[in-house]
Amino acid sequence: MPGDKDKQPLSKEQQLDDLAKKLAGTKSKAAPEVRAKLEKLMQQLALQESSSGKEKKTMEEHKFWNTQPVPKHDEQITDMGPIEPSIPVDQVSKEPTALPKEFEWCELDMNVEKDAKDLYDLLTLNYVEDDDAQFRFDYSVNFLKWALQPPNTRKEWLTGVRVASNKKLVAFISAIPVQLRTFDRSTLMTEINFLNVHKKLRSKRLAPVMIREITRRSHIHGIFQAVYTAGAVLPKPVSTCQYFHRSLNPKKLVECGFSRIPRNWTLARMIKHFKVPEKTTIPGFREMQQKDVPQVRALVNKYLDRFDFAPQFETDEDVEHWILPHKDVVWSYVVEDPTTNKITDVVSFYSLPSSVIGNPKHKTLNAAYLYYYATDVAFAGGKETTEDGAPKLLSKRLNELVLDALIMAKRFGFDVMNGLQLMDNGLFLQQQKFGAGDGFLNYYLYNWRCPDVEDNKVGLVML
Repeated sequence: MPGDKDKQPLSKEQQLDDLAKKLAGTKSKAAPEVRAKLEKLMQQLALQESSSGKEKKTMEEHKFWNTQPVPKHDEQITDMGPIEPSIPVDQVSKEPTALPKEFEWCELDMNVEKDAKDLYDLLTLNYVEDDDAQFRFDYSVNFLKWALQPPNTRKEWLTGVRVASNKKLVAFISAIPVQLRTFDRSTLMTEINFLNVHKKLRSKRLAPVMIREITRRSHIHGIFQAVYTAGAVLPKPVSTCQYFHRSLNPKKLVECGFSRIPRNWTLARMIKHFKVPEKTTIPGFREMQQKDVPQVRALVNKYLDRFDFAPQFETDEDVEHWILPHKDVVWSYVVEDPTTNKITDVVSFYSLPSSVIGNPKHKTLNAAYLYYYATDVAFAGGKETTEDGAPKLLSKRLNELVLDALIMAKRFGFDVMNGLQLMDNGLFLQQQKFGAGDGFLNYYLYNWRCPDVEDNKVGLVML
């Protein structure tokens, strides 16, 4: 998230070190173990605070969500399935949801230059920014075309609101299809994203109207469930994942206010600490190519089967769209066994820069976001574990794979690599020098009851 900058991160580090030494004894070899347990406890407390702190509102305060098929905050869910039954498609209203008279619905075509520019302008000036208004997502037109035009999507799912008099685009919401598996149930859903209302119109209560309309448009095509994410705590997250950040250009991050120099450090020491090698380390590591798509699809789907909340790539076209490299949008790499020509690993990241607001030196923060990855080491069956109980071979391989991804991100001029605490990320985040951010992402399901999912069992990466 833009602006998930760490608030004096190293003061926390120092406090942890000091407390661990006091609890274990200054000279005790147990201090690192005590410190690790303290750090984990602090992360758990932070997650709880995110879910139950001042952002969380009662269902009564959520007047809109109280009318929707979503669980209540305190609801304990043990079963799985629809909250409300599906209705016959011919009974779905053919009339759009009513808007205030000064507005009108529109559909955006990302292949039409004016539509693409209108959406870019709306998001650039009005979309997600951090609490301090220092950073705001800066989606490129190419990124938006990639995010909003996957196989089997519908034009009417790119839903906008324009001012009737001058046709200015002032609000937007999107849906794309996703085959999502929750535990052992696979369901075709819509993935809702990019809900945005112009800042000057947020008192008009357009957002609930837009959610109702995109719901209606999904129902028309026989889809009655949806998945979405938000930083805000709404009723009721199925999972909550913390953001982590890996500095690649410490000097610029400090100048932008994204990072701070740790206590008792110098900038030179910080730069040295975050330096990555010039060359990748894994033999056979190369850019993914068109010919790799079938193997990558099989490997990624098998890898994602290990998680409780994950997408399924149904066709080669899905992988070709989402994971095959797209210039200046997605970077994907595979490891090919030179003797068998088998693809054994894949790792990817995408570009989502942030505008730096009011900074005299920098206008843009070039952020890479860790995306999908997979390795066949996960299926090797090795039972040896690390000191903290992690699978040793898998941990080693993922650290190698992500290090090579960091090297490539640095080579392409990225300032930071962002990622969430999901999938197997916990096996490499600390070792690869990712620092915990102050942002959390909540995952939600619409009209689908599902037990809570641990963050390390989430396999869906939403843009």
